[in-house]
Amino acid sequence: MASILDEYEDSQNMSRPGHQNRISASNIGITHSGFVNVRLEEEKPIFHKQRIDFSPPEKINYFVVCNNQLCMSLGKDTLLRIDLGKPDQPNQIELGRKDQSSIYKLFLDPTGSHLVISLTTNECLYLNRNTQKVRSLSRWKGHMIESVGWNKLLGTESNTGPVLVGTSQGLIFEAEISASEGSLFNTNPDQYFRQVHSLEEDGDPAPVCCLEVERGLESKYFIIATTRKRLFQFVGKVADGSEQQGFSSIFSQNQDLLPSFQEFPVNMGYSEIAFYTSKLRSCPKAFAWMMGNGVLYGQLDYVRPDSLLSDVQVWEYVDNVHTVKPLSIVLTQFHFLLLFSDRVKAVCTLNGQVVYEDVFPEKFGALKKMLKDPVYGLVWIYTEKAVFRYHIQREARDVWQMYMSMEKFDLAKEYCRDRPECLDIVLAKEAEHCFQNKRYVESAKCYALTQNYFEEIALKFIEARQEEALKEFLLKKLGSLKPAEKTQVTLLVTWLTELYLNRLGVLEADDSKKSVAMETRSEFRSFIANPKYKDCLYNNRSTIYDLLASHGNVDDMVYFAVIMQDYERVISHHCQHDDYGAALEVLSKHCDVKLFYKFSPVLMQHIPTRVVEAWISMGKKLDAKKLIPALVNYSQIGSTQQINETIRYMEFCVYELTVTDEAIHNYLLSLYAKYRPDSLLWYLEQAGIHATDIHYDLKYALRLCAEHGHHQACVLVYKIMELYEEAVDLALQVDVDLAKSCADLPEDDEELRKKLWLKIARHVVQEEKDVKKAMNCLSSCNLLKIEDILPFFPDFVTIDHFKEAICSSLEEYNKHIDELKQEMEEATESARRIREDIQQMRNKYGVVESQEKCATCDFPLLNRPFYLFLCGHMFHYDCLFQEVTPHLSSYKQAKLDELQKKLAAASQPSKARHRIREEDTATPGKEQLSREQIKSDIDDIVAAECVYCGELMIKSIDKPFIDPQKYDEEMSSWL
Repeated sequence: MASILDEYEDSQNMSRPGHQNRISASNIGITHSGFVNVRLEEEKPIFHKQRIDFSPPEKINYFVVCNNQLCMSLGKDTLLRIDLGKPDQPNQIELGRKDQSSIYKLFLDPTGSHLVISLTTNECLYLNRNTQKVRSLSRWKGHMIESVGWNKLLGTESNTGPVLVGTSQGLIFEAEISASEGSLFNTNPDQYFRQVHSLEEDGDPAPVCCLEVERGLESKYFIIATTRKRLFQFVGKVADGSEQQGFSSIFSQNQDLLPSFQEFPVNMGYSEIAFYTSKLRSCPKAFAWMMGNGVLYGQLDYVRPDSLLSDVQVWEYVDNVHTVKPLSIVLTQFHFLLLFSDRVKAVCTLNGQVVYEDVFPEKFGALKKMLKDPVYGLVWIYTEKAVFRYHIQREARDVWQMYMSMEKFDLAKEYCRDRPECLDIVLAKEAEHCFQNKRYVESAKCYALTQNYFEEIALKFIEARQEEALKEFLLKKLGSLKPAEKTQVTLLVTWLTELYLNRLGVLEADDSKKSVAMETRSEFRSFIANPKYKDCLYNNRSTIYDLLASHGNVDDMVYFAVIMQDYERVISHHCQHDDYGAALEVLSKHCDVKLFYKFSPVLMQHIPTRVVEAWISMGKKLDAKKLIPALVNYSQIGSTQQINETIRYMEFCVYELTVTDEAIHNYLLSLYAKYRPDSLLWYLEQAGIHATDIHYDLKYALRLCAEHGHHQACVLVYKIMELYEEAVDLALQVDVDLAKSCADLPEDDEELRKKLWLKIARHVVQEEKDVKKAMNCLSSCNLLKIEDILPFFPDFVTIDHFKEAICSSLEEYNKHIDELKQEMEEATESARRIREDIQQMRNKYGVVESQEKCATCDFPLLNRPFYLFLCGHMFHYDCLFQEVTPHLSSYKQAKLDELQKKLAAASQPSKARHRIREEDTATPGKEQLSREQIKSDIDDIVAAECVYCGELMIKSIDKPFIDPQKYDEEMSSWL
């Protein structure tokens, strides 16, 4: 047997494209869209039929499929099972019935695990997917099974849970089937089988054609049962945790009341109901019931208390050509498919139109049944000789057109949101619909989202005199533009500004619309404050200013200037209206230093205290030098308050901010000199006494103090300038004590100090004629002697006034002579001791043993010339030379190299000695003396101290053991 999934395309049975009526944009009559719809390939049909490459050995009696598990009845008692996931492993089972019974119907649960086989002899069999053994359902015997309502909540692969079973006599039973083998005394798979309800039509039992069990919210269960012309609903609650007990409680809750049902007059002997479920293991959303009058279809509402069915419609069988009733029905998301004996029709549930019809060739025989796999969504149709399968592809692709034609635009947009060209058509249609119904604002919002011509839509609203709708359209269009579309953004922003201003002008003229005007102004301000349009508004701010000015809208112009951070315009506006406080608030809030410099002169004239407070709050952000013009201007012509505030700010800069600019200090100095003399001297004193610490101009300060007659301040400046003579001369005009303090300042120049004190003494003697003060000058300065000031006294002064001073001077001379004698005696004694030490050193010696070794090379010492130090260290001459040389300064190293060269030249025998003249033979002693002197000089450098005990070793403590310049060479020698 060939595999059932080895499919092929039957070209003779392809769907006819003419039967699938589609709505095109050209038939709708809508405004032109900016989209161009170009299809690169032919669109596949929604319903695509395929014939399964399968030739049954016997005729197919019945066919079921669920969860990719396919079961079909072949011939009399053959059952074929195929797992569509493993199509190459079919499973054929023989029922082995010896009587004349045959299979009436097959029922497969949603998991595809439990198969119930109903026989024509009123018997039932059970087959589990995991076994080959067909087992009898003994409790079901005697009933012709018409339908099974499976338990989707509790059903598993090994147990069905409580299920409902409908019979041909209108009885509804509750049963449960288990796949286990059971116990020793109970081997039947059916656990129980009990009647729970019965259905009638016109007082007679009617076969239960279909059963469906669904669970809603709050443990509420819904049971739908259909007969040939009635549809019954049973609703009831099952307590949590008691679902396993079955559905008998639901029927008992409806026993006292007549069951809710819908009835139609025509009876065609059977009926069938189909459900659509959007997601696996979720409740169905829609239903379609095929009965005698037509198809009853609608939605399932699990919230309604009275009925589960909602939005119900009837599609009647009106067909002039075919009067044959349908055999089977399948429901999809937007269509229900009806199976006739020779064709399949698809009817759209949105408009009731037949959108697809597929006629089957007679060679396959009459169509018997159509069913859908609820898990995988495939539709299956079979005849006695063939099996067909329908693929449903993109069923919702044209639904938007139908919703649009029904004016359900929200649903239309929902189903074409991933297709911008279709969404544009829907939006244009909705906009036109709103416009025709005079819902202009809504129309504008929709038009703004379309690709229709901008000019056309704008003119449309202008002609209708709908400025509010035009404004909404422009706002929406502006929001959809990209930042790169600067020209379009500029156009729309300017236009909207004009519209807002026109609207504000109209509203403000009407006193009854003040609240609307306030709302419009708030909306306008939000618009110009939108950061998205900030760059555009900034680049075109002159145009916006012109628009605002043309409408006389001063308040909004100020607001716009603030948004544009054009604070200069705002402050100028406040100053022009004499609102200096508001101008200062803007300055203080935004802290623009350039604006501070520009507007401070005006503000300082009117509100000096607040301006200075603002300056102080800015701290170092402001450059005080740039504020001096404003301060100078109004400190000269202003009031006392302005002058005081100017001094306060200057003091803040100098003392708080520690500003060192000379201009600031000079200006504060001038203010002190002119208005606050008492603060002048204090400022000069705390500013410092050294010229390097001074931040003001000393010459300017001296001239300023002299102009205003502040002599004491001038003295202080002279002192800082180290002009001590001038300071003393000026101080003598003020106070002798001040002059004395100036005279002691040149500590390093005794001659100058003496000269200054002599000036003071002359002033005291000649001007004040006070001998006592003159004597005090002698005691205050140790440089003055009585003989220095005697010439200043007049001739009539007697010696009695300065007798003590003369005696004191003579005593000091005697004392000084004694000190000189003492120093001479000490110097003579020191010279004598030095001579003795030199004599002792000449006689000092050391003993060197024959085994002594050099402290550096550790070789015997007596082999070569050596040095012996008082500390006991002994070195060869060459070893000591090598140790000392690296530690010598560059000057001494050069001197040492020069001495070595001279010594070598003096020691080397010269060829010229063989030709010595006779007069030169008398000078060998002089040459020998020169060599000894050179050696002595070398010893003074090399052997001045022990290299291990002297200062050289101490100085070398911070030097590395290896010279950094020779580090690489030394390191490579160790490798």
